[in-house]
Amino acid sequence: ILFPTATKSFRRMWAFQSVLLLSIVMIFSIYLSIQQINSSSFYQYVWSWIINNDFSLDFGYLIDPLTSIMSILITTVGIMVLIYSDNYMAHDQGYLRFFAYMSFFSTSMLGLVTSSNLIQIYIFWELVGLCSYLLIGFWFTRPVAANACQKAFVTNRVGDFGLLLGILGFYWITGTFEFRDLFEIFNNLIYNNEVNFLFVT
Repeated sequence: ILFPTATKSFRRMWAFQSVLLLSIVMIFSIYLSIQQINSSSFYQYVWSWIINNDFSLDFGYLIDPLTSIMSILITTVGIMVLIYSDNYMAHDQGYLRFFAYMSFFSTSMLGLVTSSNLIQIYIFWELVGLCSYLLIGFWFTRPVAANACQKAFVTNRVGDFGLLLGILGFYWITGTFEFRDLFEIFNNLIYNNEVNFLFVT
């Protein structure tokens, strides 16, 4: 009697922590959204990977009005899904695994929308694809779920290849992966009426 009760309490505690963390992020996203009303985008440098003297990747996060709105959307939907799933998955043996997947998915989505460059976008996009694969095939013992996650995996790989080509194309044209530099380049192209030539190329 005591073991099932303790197990249930542990599972509920894990769910509570997941909802609490997402709620904190949602409140912070709302705060950032309010701050963005009367200010410009915010960039924070975190870490740099220096490959050689001519090329390096700067990892960080970029906060602008769109990022703030998307963060609020991601966290709000994530909280509602977790709260609903607490009862829906209460008697499922994969309860903790599901909450781990959902937490990983929400984290990947937040990383995707706050990325400061195209390389980070690609990394977090791959993580989102991995989470989708895991969630679609959550009940992997069911043939339908197993087939569905395999189809999703193959479809995502095709799309990922196209995304990678697009990112490399942007770098070939502009010489940078950073969104700040890309915004400045495109603003200059639009100002000089050169943007049409760029897309034709």
